[in-house]
Amino acid sequence: MPTTPLAILGFGFVLGLRHALDVDHLAAVSTIVGQRRSLWSSSLVGALWGLGHTAALLAAAVAVIGLHAEIPPRLASALELGVAVMLIVLGLNLLRTVWTGGTLHHHVHSHGDRAHVHPHLHDSEPMGGEGHHHLRTGRRPFLVGLVHGLAGSAALMLAVLATIPSPGLAFAYVGIFGAGSIAGMVAMSTLFGVPLALVGGRFARAELALRLGAALGSVAVGLRLAWELGVV
Repeated sequence: MPTTPLAILGFGFVLGLRHALDVDHLAAVSTIVGQRRSLWSSSLVGALWGLGHTAALLAAAVAVIGLHAEIPPRLASALELGVAVMLIVLGLNLLRTVWTGGTLHHHVHSHGDRAHVHPHLHDSEPMGGEGHHHLRTGRRPFLVGLVHGLAGSAALMLAVLATIPSPGLAFAYVGIFGAGSIAGMVAMSTLFGVPLALVGGRFARAELALRLGAALGSVAVGLRLAWELGVV
């Protein structure tokens, strides 16, 4: 662990970037991005996840530094199980969206004297209510980030904060760590969103494959986490 304040904060930012790449984080965010077609919306998902994650870390820091609280092992395990359940639910929800929220149609297009059949994916849900859509877009990734922050991340903060003698520097470390996790997840959610933005509405089978991959991946990660906790 670095000892100078600048080195500690730099270390925190790098760890935050790395922390955003945890498999359970990427699996959860990919299911939300899988319901978007806009690259901007995909990036926003990552930013809001990071804000929720950072809010949970700051709350944990207040409890640890200000109230000298500790997280009981049983509570930590319960929070980890909550993450596993959340991943499974997010994956199943995206599967439901794929099968009931969108319909694959085949349209016949004529080119001269030849006819071609092209598949297209149409969303069956109305596109109206833009304000409500943005509210829903913001609420879900923020809450998912909050759950992730309250689970394994809080326990990680306990170990690190115990090595930082200054409370002010400890809070700054948490903030910088959170900034790193926001930057990392914005980059990853944007990366996830690029293929969806490219194929959305034009290459139906590829779009379905991307969404199904994100959904099944999230369910698999959730089941693996539950198995590691001894639940399944």
